[in-house]
Amino acid sequence: MRRVFRHFPVVSKHPRARVLAQAVEAAALQGAFWEMHDSLFADQGHLDPPHLWERARRLALDLDRFEADRRSDAVAERVQRDFRSGVRAGVTTTPTLFVDGRAYAGVPDGELLARLSEGGAAG
Repeated sequence: MRRVFRHFPVVSKHPRARVLAQAVEAAALQGAFWEMHDSLFADQGHLDPPHLWERARRLALDLDRFEADRRSDAVAERVQRDFRSGVRAGVTTTPTLFVDGRAYAGVPDGELLARLSEGGAAG
């Protein structure tokens, strides 16, 4: 099984989605993608810039680099490329899992997760 994460920031549902995706990508450039990702999901009440900087500080990121990267054209393009790829693939919500080319929209149920953990293909 291969686990691939792609950003799908739907700003009409979450106005800060794109900004947060760019923060995660900036952290990724310093080797802390999942750490930043997980910290954002763990505390969704504190997502504004001062809290982003505090998260970056706790992750021992270079803060100047983090700030420059999260505002860079390259990071913005990466997030936008992921979004366009999702649209082309038919993604309409997050999360969406793809298993053997088939899309499963929304939070996966226990049965699907069990089949994936056993290594069996779904569907």
